[in-house]
Amino acid sequence: MAGAEMKPKSWKMFVWPMIGAVAIGVSFWLLSKELRGLSWPALWAGIEALNLWHWSMIVLCTAGCYVTLTMYDQVALAHLGKRVNVVFVGLCALTTYSLSHTIGASAFTGAVVRYRAYTSKGLTGAEVGILVTFCSLTFSLGVMILLALAFLIDPGLEARFAGALSPSVVRWLAVGVLGVIVLYLVFSALGLPPLRIRGFSVAYPRLSIALRQITVAPIETLFAAGIVYFALPEVGNPGFVVVAGVFVVSFSLALLSHAPGGLGVFELAMLTGLPEFSNESVLAALIVFRLFYLIFPLILGLVTVAVFEHRQIKAGR
Repeated sequence: MAGAEMKPKSWKMFVWPMIGAVAIGVSFWLLSKELRGLSWPALWAGIEALNLWHWSMIVLCTAGCYVTLTMYDQVALAHLGKRVNVVFVGLCALTTYSLSHTIGASAFTGAVVRYRAYTSKGLTGAEVGILVTFCSLTFSLGVMILLALAFLIDPGLEARFAGALSPSVVRWLAVGVLGVIVLYLVFSALGLPPLRIRGFSVAYPRLSIALRQITVAPIETLFAAGIVYFALPEVGNPGFVVVAGVFVVSFSLALLSHAPGGLGVFELAMLTGLPEFSNESVLAALIVFRLFYLIFPLILGLVTVAVFEHRQIKAGR
């Protein structure tokens, strides 16, 4: 009987990894067609063309990403009424997001790291679960806000990917998304009953917390888009608004694909959305992005985990 009950759960555990594997396979197949005739010298030349100003801005944008991600956790802790040392929160955020961005399955990997870290600071398992959900909600709000604003400012952005909708329809959809954000703020102000998601209950935050959410939420994604923007050539560059819009759409598609790190899906979407540049120029920018946004923070995150676990073992925890 117990075995029969476990089967559906076991089946579900393989669904999203399978979807991610299929997404990677299809994306790499399409990428291989897109990148026929790729010039490796031109790709390397795109990276070498970056000067000190570009590298400085890329480093600043990367730092901005992880400082803002720390604020995600800080806002969630404020929602829970908990106080944790900001340096500890920053290191936890660095480790959590570097792992989840690279490995994928952010809800799972983020929960595991945060559970180990925050329970050592007195939070219960249930509180850590709320914190993880709250941070995911904050990120989702940020993506919704940026997508809506990007399509309002430039309705032609949709044509870069599909071109199936008219600009007027795109505008109305964007207004509808912003309307959802406004409703969220109204529900928070009214103190409505908790929101239930698959049996999990999340209380609406106080209005002051919700306002902090929608303020902090888009900033991290804009910093991430800034890494790509400053790694792209200046000649023919359509501007930060367009690059950021393409980045947000591509990043969202990569997340929806459940491919680890959005591998292949993200690259294909960026190449599709930025036809102004050669494939080599876009790929050079994406290599820089993955190094600074994913690989370097992942190395620091793994070192942080090793040091933390060493201290926990010495303390007998």
